[in-house]
Amino acid sequence: MGVFSRLSDIVNSNINSMLDRAEDPEKIVRLIIQEMEDTLVEVRANAARAIADKKEIQRKRDEFQKRASEWESKAELAIAKGRDDLAKGAIAAKRKAGEMVDILDKELVAIDETVAKTNDDLDKLQAKLKEARAKQRSLELRRNAASDSVRISRQVHDGRIDDAMARFDRYERRIDELEAEAESWALGRPKTLEDEFAELESEDAVKAELDALKARIAARTSQSSEG
Repeated sequence: MGVFSRLSDIVNSNINSMLDRAEDPEKIVRLIIQEMEDTLVEVRANAARAIADKKEIQRKRDEFQKRASEWESKAELAIAKGRDDLAKGAIAAKRKAGEMVDILDKELVAIDETVAKTNDDLDKLQAKLKEARAKQRSLELRRNAASDSVRISRQVHDGRIDDAMARFDRYERRIDELEAEAESWALGRPKTLEDEFAELESEDAVKAELDALKARIAARTSQSSEG
């Protein structure tokens, strides 16, 4: 069963209202889009037939117009030759051709109106289809976002994550213990020759920095006394 019963239902539809009332909005919007696409194909086919009919009628109209002109020329010829009887027949044939031209002109006007209406319907239908597709994308995004939120919430509240974090803390504690054990082996070991020289170099550096600091303080003191 279709969502719409005729083209005017689609053009005048309120898609948001329809989806708000639907139990399954995503299913309904798919049905709406499918019916709109089917209707669009049908309307375009009708437009194509109308354009083909117009071309055919235009050809017939031009043919009858040509005949009317030819009968008029024949009537003039008959009059010139003194054959009024033939002239009357030619004029009668011309009038019939002219009547057909008038009838076909009216058909062309009607077809032009039909094509214009169809073109307007196509514009409105495409606008509604665009609106429905945008609504479908919005529903899909909302569904995906909700699914992601549920999935993340489940993961966050999953006890397996807490267990993994606890195991990580235990591994980290074990590493700390191993590092501490490695450092403990360095305690109480005799100093190597390299250690001795390193301490001497460090003492020299400290003494040099100390002497420089004393010199700066003495200079500031001297300047204060002179002032």
